Amino acid sequence: MPTKAELLIKANGLPLCAGVYIMRDRAGKVIYVGKSAKLKNRVSQYFQNSEKNVKTAKMVASVFDFDYILCDTEMEALTLENSLIKQYSPKYNIRLKDSKSYPYIKVTDEEYPRIVFTRTRLSDKAKYFGPFSSAGAVYGIMSLLQKTLGIPSCKLSFPRDIGKGRECLYYQMKQCCGVCRGHVSAEEYGELIKCALDILKGNTRGAISTLEEKMYAYSEAEKYEAAIKCRDTIRALEKIREKQKVVDSPDAEYDVIALYSEELCSCLSIYSVREGILGGKNDYVFGSDKLLDEASLTAFLVDYYSHSDGIPKRIVFDSSVSVEEELLSDFLSDQAGKRVTLWTPQRTEMKKLCAMIFANAKEKANAYVKEYEKDNSTLFRLAEILGLESLPERMEAYDISNIGAEHKTGGMVVYVDGKPKKSDYRTFTIKDVDGTDDYACMRETLRRRLSHLSDERGSMSEYPDLLLIDGGRTHVMAVKEVLADMGLEIPTFGMVKDDFHKTRALCTESEEISIAREQAVYGLIYRVQEEVHRYTVSRMSAAKSKTVKHSSLEKIKGVGAAKSKQLLAHFGSLSAIKAASKDELSAVKGVTKVDAQNIYNYFHGD
Repeated sequence: MPTKAELLIKANGLPLCAGVYIMRDRAGKVIYVGKSAKLKNRVSQYFQNSEKNVKTAKMVASVFDFDYILCDTEMEALTLENSLIKQYSPKYNIRLKDSKSYPYIKVTDEEYPRIVFTRTRLSDKAKYFGPFSSAGAVYGIMSLLQKTLGIPSCKLSFPRDIGKGRECLYYQMKQCCGVCRGHVSAEEYGELIKCALDILKGNTRGAISTLEEKMYAYSEAEKYEAAIKCRDTIRALEKIREKQKVVDSPDAEYDVIALYSEELCSCLSIYSVREGILGGKNDYVFGSDKLLDEASLTAFLVDYYSHSDGIPKRIVFDSSVSVEEELLSDFLSDQAGKRVTLWTPQRTEMKKLCAMIFANAKEKANAYVKEYEKDNSTLFRLAEILGLESLPERMEAYDISNIGAEHKTGGMVVYVDGKPKKSDYRTFTIKDVDGTDDYACMRETLRRRLSHLSDERGSMSEYPDLLLIDGGRTHVMAVKEVLADMGLEIPTFGMVKDDFHKTRALCTESEEISIAREQAVYGLIYRVQEEVHRYTVSRMSAAKSKTVKHSSLEKIKGVGAAKSKQLLAHFGSLSAIKAASKDELSAVKGVTKVDAQNIYNYFHGD
């Protein structure tokens, strides 16, 4: 691994111009992306022997090498940085998770527009509002629109489904306008959607004004029932406005941003003020490994407002927030098509508002820390017992299962923050090992799994903090051989069982570490060991069963591997194939009538 001095020499050779730098770990994975107006100065700072905060020091310690891309201007570098962060999702960058992860409210572009929940923002003609920090916030707003305006919440498509089916409960409760029953014309429905859009934009006064005009028009036309509906909706919206906190003049429109940071986490709070009312808010909590300097915060806000439905004319920062103001202002102005100003107040009522939002960010961060400490107290103790330098946030456990020399399977289960993450579980069908050599099977499993650390995306690119092997010292030694060959250093321990096949201790190549008196730690390791054994055996059994089914079918004249696969996919099981008629068999793609006859005869003894 290159020394800091060697990386510093390379950094000092960079040009003094704008560009983007890309930090990589020893596996070649991108762990941080940054930009600078002067690449040489910025990158060399990381490798100088100056004092650094814990987060930066942790990132620098993981850097094996770095790349860079030159840009003509700092604005071009900012845009490229944002694109690369989205592409690589680096570990140490603060970012919106992924456009698929944060929820939006979508208003579709149809004759009868629908208001729906989505996590994917497409390049279509629909209108999107968000991103919101939680699904609960989205459903709360959608419920409000349903109750006040009668906007349908069902999955019906209009006009296609008008008049079909029975009226729903929401219509009976007068919480839906009844477009599915044909009670609302396309024009009337469009007016409701217009009001909904005003509310989503924070323009509640505009929605009330529109409804008032409609109410008077209905009244003059002696359509009193429709006028009463408008009146009731106006009253509902006015009650909502009364409950909201008024912080400024009726025309005020801006966002207020505050940041609270401590060792274990940070919270960035973004509040929206529309029509002088404190409305929507988003709180983003980041773990202890995220870099929070002014460059990374600038990059985050670029991403945030790139996803946002609207950029206000003014953004107010609490004194806790430090960003590259001129650069960010120019970028947001270009995005919004209007001048966007940034301001940090020093006194007046605005300072009090910033303090309130900072207090909210602090409260969110403290709640996260309490929950984190509660959930991770066992991991803290495990790290102490094993002498680990950092918390084992991602633990991977491995086991081998086989029946004789065939059906050899390596299983991997993953625990994140002490809890199983089943979406990251994997199995490896052993290909290169003859016989029943468990150690060779374990070596192949680990080699194949760790080869994916260099992947740019996906769960397999995640670097494990701890490897747990179902076995003793010799199993640990086998894994250590693989790690040494691949130039990796990952803490590895064996999970030792007693004579009754129950967890007894953890071990290294040379010693055994008792956990019998550590109730919480013992419980965690016991669960991990049982889970990896269960998972590996079940996957091996499933593979064996599949093989047996295929081999049975392939004994039939005219049925090879491809037809066997099609038959099992179509019927689901061997017994269902056996019970099928000749006509049902010949209906399967690729199966001829002659094949169907042969299959039928095979199972029925004709």
